[in-house]
Amino acid sequence: MSDSPELAKGSIKKRLSDVKDRIKKAAIACGREPEEIMLVAVSKTAPVDALKEAIEAGVTVFGESYIQEARAKFTALSSCSVSWHFIGHLQTNKAKYAVSLFNLIQTVDTLKLARELNQQAKKINTIQPILVQVNIGRESTKSGAAAKDTLSLIKDISSLENLSVKGLMTMPPFFDNPEKVRPYFSALRELRDHIDKKSIPNVSMDELSMGMTGDFEIAIEEGATMVRVGTAIFGKEN
Repeated sequence: MSDSPELAKGSIKKRLSDVKDRIKKAAIACGREPEEIMLVAVSKTAPVDALKEAIEAGVTVFGESYIQEARAKFTALSSCSVSWHFIGHLQTNKAKYAVSLFNLIQTVDTLKLARELNQQAKKINTIQPILVQVNIGRESTKSGAAAKDTLSLIKDISSLENLSVKGLMTMPPFFDNPEKVRPYFSALRELRDHIDKKSIPNVSMDELSMGMTGDFEIAIEEGATMVRVGTAIFGKEN
């Protein structure tokens, strides 16, 4: 993979600069401050050398989807001041590793998983920040709570003392035309606002994680506070 021209030395810095410029332009165009949007560099499958190059170029947050791969990278980059977000499907038997590695787990979608994370976080005396993943497109092939069940799920999670709900995350259906994704991003924002008005203890709805390489400008226009970008930074193999 490291021999791919997509990951040639120097290309990541340029790609990252381009992505940050796109984020800035999208934010300003809709009256937002670019600083409101966190860039999560999706580094799954990218080699450690690519992550090092990204850190040198200014990346501060990485998104990983596989526990074993993330553990190796975490060890290799332990001296670097970066944050790690888990953005893949998390099995309950990997919860103990997730709470020891990740600053934010973006993909909590069941009470069973939440309870296991809570138990594992309690063992190491920490409070684990999480996002609740919503299957906003109701796709059978994707994880995530149904939109209609999300409020109830969050109310249940709010009683778990070692978890802290920070907002919502989604992976909408893919379209060649990013404009077609807008209704899904809008729906997640509206769901977030609805839940926020409930003022649930131990729950903040500050974060909306939505938007990837092909559609993050639309996501920003619809209120995203985190965008998860991999291909535009690390190349097509990511």
